[in-house]
Amino acid sequence: MAMGKGNSVSISKGGKTSSVANKKLKKMWRDRYMYLILIPVIAYYLIFCYAPMYGVTIAFKDYNMFKGVFGSEWVGLANFERIFSTSDFYMVLRNTLMLNLLQLLFSFPGPIILALLLNELRSVKFKRVVQTIVYLPHFLSWVVVATLLIPMLSPSTGVINHLITRLGGESIYFMSDPGWWIFIYVAAGVWKSIGWGAIVYLAALAGVDPSLYEAAIIDGANKWQQCIHITIPSIIPTIMVLLILNVGQIMSIGFDQPFLLGNSSVTEVSEVISTYVYRLGLESADISRSTAIGLFQSLVNFVILLITNTVSKKLTGSGIY
Repeated sequence: MAMGKGNSVSISKGGKTSSVANKKLKKMWRDRYMYLILIPVIAYYLIFCYAPMYGVTIAFKDYNMFKGVFGSEWVGLANFERIFSTSDFYMVLRNTLMLNLLQLLFSFPGPIILALLLNELRSVKFKRVVQTIVYLPHFLSWVVVATLLIPMLSPSTGVINHLITRLGGESIYFMSDPGWWIFIYVAAGVWKSIGWGAIVYLAALAGVDPSLYEAAIIDGANKWQQCIHITIPSIIPTIMVLLILNVGQIMSIGFDQPFLLGNSSVTEVSEVISTYVYRLGLESADISRSTAIGLFQSLVNFVILLITNTVSKKLTGSGIY
């Protein structure tokens, strides 16, 4: 009797498993065209993101381009020891963190504020015009921005200094003074990204239930109170996800902006990890150390991302996973 019951239980479990598998296969076959659309995306990540990861081993080798990745001598953590023993690395690490924190402090709230202001506009035509104007800088490359910005700030021929001298002031060497350079770097970043970043928040604001505002108006809430108690809480999940992603990139910084705006007079603040890796890897041909710095950068970003996501889920209940 016991054996019979055991057999029946195992058969029923086996039958249930096979039926679930059949349902999944039928569902996959039904959605086969959707899966076909995913193939190029999966192929992209496999070919360009996962396949090259074997190159990370260069960080642990004395890389020789004639011997190749697998033929080069294994040196363990020697490249990391060389990195942490040089003062230049700590300078670029400080600059990277400083510029990213300043960008986070000013660039991150900017799109939120802009989206809240645009959301309050009642004229659809005026709103579209403003949106178009603030979106345009995103489509300009940093090459174009630097080509326009540097001549404008020239101490001898620049428009800005021309106005300053006409008003009785003295010319300012904006791009040669570390303090002014940091200000210009952050301001240019905010100007270029604020409009594009606001798109996500405008989409989130479009999903807020209008009945909440109607109830608030009935209760006598003004615009400021509606913003504080309805609008902002409604987009908190979106804000937290984007904040986590931004904080998770705190050790990374784009190459174009610091490289094109920087110069030899402000190296003490403009040299960041991306430009340092470029000079180390391509100009000095020290591929091993540049790879080691890149690996260190990625690992720190990953750890910070995990910590930030955990803290966010505990405080707000929102996270990226």
